[in-house]
Amino acid sequence: MKRVTQAVAAAALSTALISSAVSGTTNAAAAVETPNPGRHTYEGTIDGAKYKVEVPERWNGTLLLYSHPYYPDGMPEFPPGYGNRVDSEAYFLEQGYALAASDFKGRTGFVMKEAVHDQIGVLDWFERHVGKPRRTVATGSSGGGAISLLLAEKHPSRIDGVVAMCAPTDVHGQWNMSLDINFALKTLLAPGADDLELVNAKDPQGSDLRMQKLLTEQVETAPGRARIALASAFGNVTGWNSAHDPKPESVEGQIRAQYQLHMMGAASVFGAVGQADLAAHAGGNPSYNVGVDYARQLAKSDQLALVRKAYREAGLDLGKDLARLAKAPRISPDPAATQWMLRYAVPRGTTPSPVVTLHNTVDLAVADHERWYAGQVRRHGDTGKLRQLFAARATHCAFSIAEEAVALETLLTRIDTGRWPSTAPAHLNAKAAALGESWSKVYDFATNSDAVRPPAFTAYRPNPLLRPSR
Repeated sequence: MKRVTQAVAAAALSTALISSAVSGTTNAAAAVETPNPGRHTYEGTIDGAKYKVEVPERWNGTLLLYSHPYYPDGMPEFPPGYGNRVDSEAYFLEQGYALAASDFKGRTGFVMKEAVHDQIGVLDWFERHVGKPRRTVATGSSGGGAISLLLAEKHPSRIDGVVAMCAPTDVHGQWNMSLDINFALKTLLAPGADDLELVNAKDPQGSDLRMQKLLTEQVETAPGRARIALASAFGNVTGWNSAHDPKPESVEGQIRAQYQLHMMGAASVFGAVGQADLAAHAGGNPSYNVGVDYARQLAKSDQLALVRKAYREAGLDLGKDLARLAKAPRISPDPAATQWMLRYAVPRGTTPSPVVTLHNTVDLAVADHERWYAGQVRRHGDTGKLRQLFAARATHCAFSIAEEAVALETLLTRIDTGRWPSTAPAHLNAKAAALGESWSKVYDFATNSDAVRPPAFTAYRPNPLLRPSR
């Protein structure tokens, strides 16, 4: 159980979530100031949501409004943090940035609607008690990156720019892909298992634990691995899950990496428990697979070659398994819940202010989201206000502070001058390297370890998102 709990936490959180606790947090409505050498710390509660603000001794006029990622239920209490890493706070304060964050009302689960409201509440407080920033940048990692985009779109006069890191920008599409993965796993590995519910579950936690047990058993067999690879293909989940180790060469090694990712994602955080929480916020189930042609989805997936190799090794007939998926009863959404998702959780790409996105080339929240978001900007926004940066690494939110800082500097240059600086990978890597090794550590979920890594900005074109909401 401990291993499962740790996996759930790791999937949903970037390392910034495990930020150093600051003592003295208060539930009082008024701010409480805690003196720190060279800076001021303010903590309190606004409209039921805890917040924290840090102001350096020599503030440069820029406020970084940080939105934290999706927290699964049961996460320990931490005060809001800033940036993508535990030590991001020290770097940005040293550079003169003020930092602010809400912990969001409700704190855990799918609180994206609440997050936008609560972050604006913190911004209001900051402007009243500290001063109006010269520039306000909305930033966040994972789900917090999507929240940052929503903040700029819903409050265009308050946000001057966005740095969205490792964001599943089409949040609705991400939940549907998780459903596709679990639907395939259940249909192919446990047909007729009525106690393995995917949505509207009577026993969500039990369903998730049964799915995890099923995966753990099946990954030890060649047929089981082949079917795990097929299910993975419906989310474009790659068989590489380490920022520090190279991609496994063998078919089995890659599928075991996919299994790890499902234990941290589709079969836990975004399984029956996550779907139940999502439905509670949306007023019904928004996730569905009605009308999905899984043979067509596989043909579009970048995991097709791995699936074919796995099926050959297992001696299975891929066509027969695809036919089983085609015949399986589908899951319908509540239309009102789907509309709620599109209204409150999915950015439109209107780009009222400049946006920089930063994504690993391989991520559980697949980089395909960036291609989807760029398409939305072409339809609804200004492509001249968007720059998308990629780091050639695997696993979720595996960036160094140096890379994060370069992304922010790129955005600020665009805000200040109206022009983008060079975003050629060699130029970005040189700027990041100049910050030195002390800001070049990268956290790896797979090994739970930190290590210095050279900057990894690269040119990259993601695959199309397999289940776009728009």
